[in-house]
Amino acid sequence: MYKLLFHINWQEVFIPSVSVLELVLRGTLVYLSLFSVLRVMPSRQVGTLGIADLLVVVLFAEAAQNAMASNYSSITEGGILVGTVIFWSYFLNWLGYKYPKFQLFLNPPPLLLVRYGKLLDRNLQRELITHDELMSKLRQQGVELLSDVKRAYIEADGSISVITYESSSVTSDQ
Repeated sequence: MYKLLFHINWQEVFIPSVSVLELVLRGTLVYLSLFSVLRVMPSRQVGTLGIADLLVVVLFAEAAQNAMASNYSSITEGGILVGTVIFWSYFLNWLGYKYPKFQLFLNPPPLLLVRYGKLLDRNLQRELITHDELMSKLRQQGVELLSDVKRAYIEADGSISVITYESSSVTSDQ
């Protein structure tokens, strides 16, 4: 009974059951695949978290959960996957910092939804935003009439920025 309660097989806890290269490759492929899928999704689906932030949180949770629940044979495997996710997150952010054109891939530029009081239906359709949803966001920022809006953009994080004729200043919807 003592052996069942207190015996720990330290080799199973720390020695990976698959190659380190395979773990890094799996982590890389999953990270880059999910990043690519999330990058092409409409911005408002992501909410107020940035794509990379959301992806890191999800993959950290998954990798850590698997390591703790023994889905892997060792804690080391979970650590390698978490390290791979950290690497790619940092590396992609570094690339975006060093090469501004790459930043366009990481974070899409703001998309114009309203210009001089007129809806840009094509852009609303692209982001799957209905007229009612947009009007709700505008009302939340104190804008009652579409004709009061000089410009309205959906930002990379899914928020709506509005420039009115009166203020000509940007306010952001969180």
